[in-house]
Amino acid sequence: MRWQTKKLGDLCKTGAGGTPLKAKKEFYEGGMIPWLLSGEVSQGEVRTATKFITQKGLENSAAKMFPKDTVLVAMYGATAGQVGILRFEAATNQAICGILPNENFVPEFLFYFLLSRKAELVAQAAGNAQPNISQIKIKNTGVPIVPLSEQQRIVGILDEAFEGIATAKANAEKNLQNARALFESHLQSVFTPCGPGWVEKKLSEVCAITSTLVDPRKNEFLDLIHVGAGNIESQTGVFVELKTAREEGLISGKFLFDESMVLYSKIRPYLMKVARPGFNGLCSADMYPLAPLTKEITRDYLFHVLLSKRFTDYAIQGSARAGMPKVNREHLFEFKVWLPTVKKQKELAAKLDELREETQCLDSLYQRKLASLEELKKSLLHQAFSGQL
Repeated sequence: MRWQTKKLGDLCKTGAGGTPLKAKKEFYEGGMIPWLLSGEVSQGEVRTATKFITQKGLENSAAKMFPKDTVLVAMYGATAGQVGILRFEAATNQAICGILPNENFVPEFLFYFLLSRKAELVAQAAGNAQPNISQIKIKNTGVPIVPLSEQQRIVGILDEAFEGIATAKANAEKNLQNARALFESHLQSVFTPCGPGWVEKKLSEVCAITSTLVDPRKNEFLDLIHVGAGNIESQTGVFVELKTAREEGLISGKFLFDESMVLYSKIRPYLMKVARPGFNGLCSADMYPLAPLTKEITRDYLFHVLLSKRFTDYAIQGSARAGMPKVNREHLFEFKVWLPTVKKQKELAAKLDELREETQCLDSLYQRKLASLEELKKSLLHQAFSGQL
């Protein structure tokens, strides 16, 4: 079925809001009028506001009041293209386009239609740093002319389908969190001393940085693989998009490392970028190539220590105190860890590797499921507005 289309601006009134002068306290203090920012427009219903303005603020600015059931479209920044339905009377700032309700559309139908056109609207956005969907582009969007009874039928189908998808997504996300929490719980228990033979030592007593900086432009280093923080996946230690020093055109000093070491990115420790290379190469000066003292700690056990929540929390606290998003060498080596015998370390690390692999498989499974559910939503929206439902 093909429907006739018309420009949205020919069928509905639209408007954008404004921001009262921030310097005028009387425009904000004691305000009771809900005032929405673009970040509060989500893919669904808008039922609350976090900011308020006064009547004076409303009267002395471009801020506009929109009635209940206005369809909102975020026009600027990271949330550009987000769509929501206003479920109470409220004013907005200039980053939101309001499409006023009228007799031509069931609000939910218009919401779902614009949701189906989000990618197209964002693609038309001007500006690189801050995407900007102009109100004119929204008004020029072609919308289908559909009888109200048919609109309601389509909305009913989509509501039911989207509710089911939301439940499935919530379950998948919960299962994903549970799998990660289970692994983290097991990881924490491994580093808790139990039985004879456990000793507490500083990292400075069990590993060292033995590498020195070298010039990657020298012939002997040009064809070595280079590893930077961006080449290590967070939490997994998987290498991605590796290139040689020659291919990257490196000019600044890099650390040599070999496959006996553990690489730890000292930048933004919350990202948990730790890796066990199976090759010799060069790493960024923003990484620590840690050589385990094999009579004290195994490489695999050190790898898991550096990925543990306890160590990550310690590293984050140290970087916060230093006022920089990185871990300095002194703080790193002051960390204390409980160690069993080397033989026990090998057993525990092998179990952790096995459990990590299982967790990553589950993670991948649930991520694929979440992606499939998002694709299902897009497919349903496409069917709905191409007359296939």
